[in-house]
Amino acid sequence: MTEFTWPVRVYYEDTDAGGVVYYANYLKFLERARTEYLRSLGFEQDQLKLQNGIIFAVHSLSIQYRKPAVFNDALTVSALVIDRGKATLTFRQMVTRERDKALVCSAEVKIACLQADTFSPVRIPANILEVLDGN
Repeated sequence: MTEFTWPVRVYYEDTDAGGVVYYANYLKFLERARTEYLRSLGFEQDQLKLQNGIIFAVHSLSIQYRKPAVFNDALTVSALVIDRGKATLTFRQMVTRERDKALVCSAEVKIACLQADTFSPVRIPANILEVLDGN
């Protein structure tokens, strides 16, 4: 599987009183990259819910903050599937600052495939797995 990257710009609203990106906002950046990765493969999350009755939700994550990002920094957020189960995908994700290529943070994020109406785990649809395997 190939690594997907997505550009993110740090806006003033992303920063805290110290002028650095508020730690919880990195989770938003990671989420955007995973969503855009699925979109690039032809899967829109709203359509997965409507047509397949599934949603993807964060099951667990581990994150390490390494360097600060500040207002107006250009960042690159990566997403790479490193493991998959019957109903889960595990991503390795990194946020890198463009100006100096510094690793800002890294994370492993486990995503669960859930039945949209019951929030019960369900197998990842075969067509999604086929596309992931071909990527």
